[in-house]
Amino acid sequence: MRLEFSRFSPGQAEALVGFLTGEEWPFHASVQEATAIRRRVADGSYDDAESRTFWLVADGERAGLVRLQDLTDHTPMFDLRIRAAWRGRGLGTAAVTWLTSYVFTEFPAYRRIEGNTRQDNHAMRAVFRKCGYVKESHYREAWPAPDGAVYDSIGYAVLRRDWVSGTVTVPDWDDEARLPGAG
Repeated sequence: MRLEFSRFSPGQAEALVGFLTGEEWPFHASVQEATAIRRRVADGSYDDAESRTFWLVADGERAGLVRLQDLTDHTPMFDLRIRAAWRGRGLGTAAVTWLTSYVFTEFPAYRRIEGNTRQDNHAMRAVFRKCGYVKESHYREAWPAPDGAVYDSIGYAVLRRDWVSGTVTVPDWDDEARLPGAG
């Protein structure tokens, strides 16, 4: 399979509308509406100082979308969407590997990249781990779904130094035991 990443441009607004409204996105918090997408494109929300969006093109077809956000905060986050027909083929791992390299190459001062997913999104959680990201947070009942259910939100991150060295640094989860008054 041939994979390419192509930067989104505002002239592709209708393609973006079709992409976001043309499928179910079971692990995303809200339903996308065409008018709101067009407004966000016009406002620069998909490509400005804060964000950059890229199509994941597989064998010539727009199979996915990567949106980098919070680029001016020096700790960007991302949203990844893979079309249903392309899921389970390794595109998530390829996209996260690519975006990690892109961010750390394009923004040499950035020390980390973050991403969140629902607790029940086992495929995305596996992608994070394969790509060297580490679970750093678990927010209980923090992810409302369109059907009214509420899920836990799980946060992952990769550090530049781990990416460079090919290692994984696990957070110190037991630090509270060493705090004054603990015990």
